[in-house]
Amino acid sequence: MDYDWLSDFEALAEHRSFSRAADVRNITQPAFSRRIRALEVWIGTALFERGPQGARLTAAGKSFQPHARDLLGLLNRARRETRAVGERKTTALAIAATHALSFTFFPSWIRRVMRSQALGPINLISDSMAACEQQMLSGEVQFLLCHVHEAAAPPLAADRFPSLRVGDDVLVPLCAPTESGGPRWALPGTAAQPTRYLGYSQASGLGRIIAACGGLEIGATVTGVTSHLAATLATMARDGHGVAWLPLTLAAEDLGRGRLVRAGSERFDIPVEIRLFRSAARLSEAAEDLWRGAGGRVPSGPG
Repeated sequence: MDYDWLSDFEALAEHRSFSRAADVRNITQPAFSRRIRALEVWIGTALFERGPQGARLTAAGKSFQPHARDLLGLLNRARRETRAVGERKTTALAIAATHALSFTFFPSWIRRVMRSQALGPINLISDSMAACEQQMLSGEVQFLLCHVHEAAAPPLAADRFPSLRVGDDVLVPLCAPTESGGPRWALPGTAAQPTRYLGYSQASGLGRIIAACGGLEIGATVTGVTSHLAATLATMARDGHGVAWLPLTLAAEDLGRGRLVRAGSERFDIPVEIRLFRSAARLSEAAEDLWRGAGGRVPSGPG
């Protein structure tokens, strides 16, 4: 029994014309007639009466029709579901992450998630916070990984993009050490010796957080380099160009090796969360698996 025979049967039952049904099925009429005949031979009885007015279902054909529809529906559903399973292994998940998290937090975090869920290929898109937001809003990615602080407005509306806390971090003011190991630049800065500040641009999520925490009383400062890349500011800080508030996840190794030191006490630290954002709508099964692996609950609404 050929799967195509069922579709041929449905087409002929609907159009009652071999020529029209053959056109619909995109084959020649002789080939179509042979397939209908092959179906009838396989079943063991005639399904159509051929006459001047076209082809009409016999009693046996009418009895077979609902079974043919059920079989077609079952086979199509089985194909869709099987294809979906295959796509879970071959279709890449797209995750946007800010630069600061892409290099440090993401690799270890995704390894932990993959221990609990068998995920397929993952496409990590590393960019500024502003660009990551646009990718989420346009549907180019399924997830956004970024830093969040309660004092700053959330990057995405909570009713459209629920989020999950997946880690913690701290923004710490760091600079290069002097020969004696002390900070080359100190907080708070004074009028006589202002602190050179390495800041984040407006496209940076970390810049938004620092701006929202404006009551740090860091004293007199002069602005040095501005960038949306925490890694760039870390390099500038190591080279002695000023103080940068850097995520501890990014700067831990430099701190451990003494390449960077604190420019001020812990009262200047800014605790932040690392959150994973997603759309409120149902995602693909692979994406929902990632969300479950990260500790989230799958939405029950329609996708």
